[in-house]
Amino acid sequence: MRTIKGPALFLAQFISDKQPFDSWDGITKWAADCGYAGVQVPTGDPRIIDLALAESSADYRDEFLGIARQNGVEVTELSTHTQGQLVAVHPAYDAGFDAFAPKAVHGNPKARQEWAVAQVASAIRVSRLLGLKAMATFSGALAWPYLYPWPQRAPGLVDTAFDTLAARWRPLLDLAEENGVDICYEIHPGEDLHDGVTFEMFLDRVGGHARANMLYDPSHYILQQLDYLQNIDIYHERIRMFHVKDAEFRPTGRQGVYGGYQPWAERAGRFRSPGDGQVDFGAVFSKLTQYGFDGWAVVEWECALKHPEDGAREGAAFVRDHLIRVTPHAFDDFAASHVDHAAIEKALGL
Repeated sequence: MRTIKGPALFLAQFISDKQPFDSWDGITKWAADCGYAGVQVPTGDPRIIDLALAESSADYRDEFLGIARQNGVEVTELSTHTQGQLVAVHPAYDAGFDAFAPKAVHGNPKARQEWAVAQVASAIRVSRLLGLKAMATFSGALAWPYLYPWPQRAPGLVDTAFDTLAARWRPLLDLAEENGVDICYEIHPGEDLHDGVTFEMFLDRVGGHARANMLYDPSHYILQQLDYLQNIDIYHERIRMFHVKDAEFRPTGRQGVYGGYQPWAERAGRFRSPGDGQVDFGAVFSKLTQYGFDGWAVVEWECALKHPEDGAREGAAFVRDHLIRVTPHAFDDFAASHVDHAAIEKALGL
C-alpha cells in the first residue's frame, strides 16, 4: 500500500482574465494559499503554459517548474482534455468544438484534427521533459450521437467508430510509450470512452496497450448510476489518475439520467463541490489506498451552486481529511509471537 499524494487542484475551471487567475505565477500562488500542494495543468492557454516553448526551451521549463515550486506547489500532470476531444469529433458537434481550436482551423475538421493530434503529441513529449509520468485527456467521440439504440444503429456502425478511434490514438499511445508517459483517459459522458465497457472496447482495439489508462472520477459514475466502487475493484490496475469531484443524482417523476435538457442546477444529476454530493469518498480513498494507487488526489471543482473559490478552499481541506497515511505494520502485531515450529505441529496434530 502507498499513501495517496495531495491535495492538488485541476486549474482548468479557474483560469480567467482576472488576477490572480491570468498568469502562471498568480494562479500557483493562489492555489498554494488555498492549501494545495500540487496543480494539474491544462495546456490550452499559453499564459499558463506555452507548449511550443516548453518543448523547445530548457530555460522555459526550468522557469515554469521553478515558479511553481517557489510558490509552494508541484506540477502533478499536464492535461490535454480539449485537444484530445478534437482527435475524434462527430460532424454534429463540429460547430461546438471548433471553439477548442485556433480560428485558423475552424470549419476545417481535417485540419482541426491534425492540430489536435500535434498538440497531444507535444504534451506527451513535454510531460517527459518536465519529469511527469502521466497526462490527462479525453478520447473524443464518433459514436456518441448513437448512444441510445433508437433508431436502430446500422450494423457495424459502433465497430467502425471504435476501430477509427483506436487507429487515431494508437500512434499517440506508441509515442507515450517512447516517452514513458501514461495517457489517462477521463471516463466521461460525451466521450466514446464513457464507462468500463467502452474503455474495454477501446483497449481491445489498441492491443491492451500499456499506456492506455484511466482517469478515475466518481462523479461521472454517479450521474450514470454506475457502481463507482466496484469500478475501482475492476480497473485499479489501469487507474493512474484521480479527480476528486462530487455529484448527486436525485431522480423525480419528471426527469432522470437524461436531465430533460435542463440547465445544471435543475438537472436530476448534477455536479457538486467535494463533500456536498453523494460520493462516498471515505470508501473511494480506502479502495484506492488498498490497491496501491500512488498518484495525486486532484480536486476538479465543478458545482451548480457554490462559488468556485469557496469550493477550491474547502476542497483542499476535504482531500487532506481523506488522505490515509498507510500503516507500517499490521494493527494486531502487538499480539504476535515468535515462530515455534514444534508448537505449530502440535496444534495441527502433526
